[in-house]
Amino acid sequence: MPLQFKSTPSKKANTILIAFVKDKVDRQLIKEYGGLKYDIDVKTNGKDLTSFLHPEKNQRVHILGLGEEKDHAKSYTFYRSFVYQQRAKKDMVLDIITDNLTDDQIVNVVLGARLGLINHGIYKTNGDKYVEPEINIVISKSRVKIAELGLKIAETQLRSMHLVDLPPNVKTPQYLGKHVVASGKEFGYDVKVMDAKELKKNGLDALTAVGQGSANPPVLIIMEYKPKGSNSKTPKLGLVGKGITFDTGGLSIKPSTNMGYMKSDMGGAAAVIGAVELAAKLKLDIHLVGVIPAAENSVDANSYRPGDVINSYSGKSIEIIDTDAEGRVVLADGLAYILKNYNPMFLVDLATLTGNCIAALGYSTSGIFTHSDEMANDLTAAGESVHERVWRLPLWDDYAPDMHSDIADIKNFSGKPVAGAITAAKFLEAFTSEHPKWAHIDIAGVAFSDSEFAKMRTATGYGVRLLYTYMNMLINKK
Repeated sequence: MPLQFKSTPSKKANTILIAFVKDKVDRQLIKEYGGLKYDIDVKTNGKDLTSFLHPEKNQRVHILGLGEEKDHAKSYTFYRSFVYQQRAKKDMVLDIITDNLTDDQIVNVVLGARLGLINHGIYKTNGDKYVEPEINIVISKSRVKIAELGLKIAETQLRSMHLVDLPPNVKTPQYLGKHVVASGKEFGYDVKVMDAKELKKNGLDALTAVGQGSANPPVLIIMEYKPKGSNSKTPKLGLVGKGITFDTGGLSIKPSTNMGYMKSDMGGAAAVIGAVELAAKLKLDIHLVGVIPAAENSVDANSYRPGDVINSYSGKSIEIIDTDAEGRVVLADGLAYILKNYNPMFLVDLATLTGNCIAALGYSTSGIFTHSDEMANDLTAAGESVHERVWRLPLWDDYAPDMHSDIADIKNFSGKPVAGAITAAKFLEAFTSEHPKWAHIDIAGVAFSDSEFAKMRTATGYGVRLLYTYMNMLINKK
């Protein structure tokens, strides 16, 4: 195990980490674990590090600043940064002291420490030789369950990140389906994967059209978790995740610069898979269904074209203006399918949908679109609490005319250089049957980004904790 929970410090530990929020420094704790008979100057702003050698033991003691109380939600990033920077040290045995931390802070300790051990080099010739250092979370026996919760969340988030980071020649729609089937068997939820023939038979024409130019056919993945003993027939929460395993843009082809990063265009799917998996792993008291329309948007003689008019599962016709606006097209079928077959009380879709959302909000937050003030407020609060923020953008009818088509029920792209994230949301809205509790979250800027933890852009795991926290909100409203 990369992390162990111990009630007393390890005798083998050569590195000690103690962390404090500003104005809550316990100097007696520092003296106890640092072996000091004198006081030291401790910095407590985020990621500040004070280090010294234990005067008697062969240990280096680090005091990590967690910033102010307002920085709590992102404190896991401070632990992650510390572990990531220290993990290459030969034979490191690290004890992380938690005597002074709250339960929420302990979850962040475990989350950050585990994420700091992520191994990106799995395809390197020596990638399997990566040796994880020993990390001990020093915690009282009465609070081990809190630490174990943090580890389960972290492991789920890592699985989600791993999916996003996989190369597209490995991560085909079929691979995604097999991954979810295996997950369902391991963690205890039901999975059905609808193949290309079944998609055509059942009228999922929009998903079929996007994937028809690829050698790897599209699939629809349906996940359902129901608590043991539940008699619920209608899911409390429905989740739909965009599962474009690679996006060339189709015939409206993208520039070659950074196209390799389009392996990340299933970040919404990864978040939904992780959320369902975590709910099952933790046996949450919520009936949950997740749908992943998965396809590869490729260039081929069979590719759908700009100017085509295609059908959809809802029965609405779609005029294709831009084949690179494919995510909303597959989501149209995913949303219509989950509503017709499950009709969840609350419905959330997540998608790496538009560059326009990045232009509007940058890389610090996703954009959320909903007519429900309740959902907007709850998802905003959930995001703030775990540092996976959302920011509400308008869904006014003023934008609907931009999606009108002369020859079909709707077109898939406005053709205008403005309000692209909003018009994409208006397109999706047309396939929600005016569901009063639907929210669309555009995660294009937050699912995959530059960081200190890799030389290239990598997955962030965004969405798993956001949805987990939101699920708990719904459970507590019963």
